[in-house]
Amino acid sequence: MKFVKLGNTGLWVSRLCLGCMTYGSSTWRKWVLDEEASLPFFRKAFEAGINFVDTADMYSAGVSEEITGRAIAKFAKRREIVLATKVFNPVHGMKDPNGRGLSRKHIMDAVDDSLRRLGTDYIDLYQIHRWDYHTPIEETMEALHDVVKAGKARYIGASSMHAWQFAKAQAVAAAAGTTRFVSMQNHWNLVYREEEREMVPMCRDMGVGVIPWSPLARGFLAGNRTPQGGGATTRSTSDDFASKLYYQPEDFEVADRVAELARARGVAPTQVALAWLLQQAGLTAPIIGASKLEHIDAALASLDLSLTEEEATALEAPYKPHPVLGHE
Repeated sequence: MKFVKLGNTGLWVSRLCLGCMTYGSSTWRKWVLDEEASLPFFRKAFEAGINFVDTADMYSAGVSEEITGRAIAKFAKRREIVLATKVFNPVHGMKDPNGRGLSRKHIMDAVDDSLRRLGTDYIDLYQIHRWDYHTPIEETMEALHDVVKAGKARYIGASSMHAWQFAKAQAVAAAAGTTRFVSMQNHWNLVYREEEREMVPMCRDMGVGVIPWSPLARGFLAGNRTPQGGGATTRSTSDDFASKLYYQPEDFEVADRVAELARARGVAPTQVALAWLLQQAGLTAPIIGASKLEHIDAALASLDLSLTEEEATALEAPYKPHPVLGHE
């Protein structure tokens, strides 16, 4: 396994991060694997040297955190795993107005809930899942600072938002002398590259680690999707969010280029798509989802696949600008 520092921190993380949204409860999403089916994925990832895992309190209404915590206890040493989770979305329904967002109250309640579900005393990377338009960012950053100072989290990170919002949060923390974000978990892949305009260059300039979600466009870049929004897998036929993000004609042109190069190189399309992302300046570790064990094998193989400049240019050529997707 290859390791890299997370931004300007001293924290070493594997070049692949195991995304745990797939592991939880099939009653939450049809394509989610229940615990018994999930455990082999954690074991395989840890045995391969992946030390970085990412989940969120909202995934399967907390069950993903529970399974992730038990899997770490079963297959790894806690101190050797970089454990990341997220806060923002409601976990127990929408009735409690304080059970969501980034208020001090919700953050303090949510971090304790996550610690309990994960079965750990600390979270390595505690991330805000989205921007809260209803809470002053000063309140949020101070609360996150207090979480760190209490020893409940080692570092803090952010996820999809506008570049100006991320810059404001960092400036607020700097002015107050409080903890700043060390990572950005944003939406970045071959069919959605709008982050290359402002967010990614800003993160490079700030020394912030970039850990993209959906590096394979929720499976779209596997090359098995159809223009009608379907495909050959449970995920492809039941993931309504994916149909809102992708499935434009130009997206299929990109996927076709990926498949064409994969055939020429004798590898899987997912390897090509991940290899392209891994070669991007400023990229720390893509967050990979795996619902079949061979998905992990393909992701690991992508670490050793080097694309030429001509191949990368060919993959990028069909791309057309998209509206902002994934921030809300």
